Amino acid sequence: MPTTSLRIDQYLVDKASIMAKALGRTALKQIEHWARIGEMMKDNPDLHYEFVKQTIIAKVEKEVGKLEPYDFG
Repeated sequence: MPTTSLRIDQYLVDKASIMAKALGRTALKQIEHWARIGEMMKDNPDLHYEFVKQTIIAKVEKEVGKLEPYDFG
């Protein structure tokens, strides 16, 4: 994937570095994560953050073959 260099406010980089360390990712990956969530929430303003977060997790679970069938009972 091609990359582009950007200037980002130091405050945002510092916040991302703290969150990244806590969550076991790089600051760059943390900023990408925030951007992905922000884009999803902007496109779907009625969705709550927790739903968006769980949707991202479910997508990754599908990609790695770890989904479990849901029993509607």
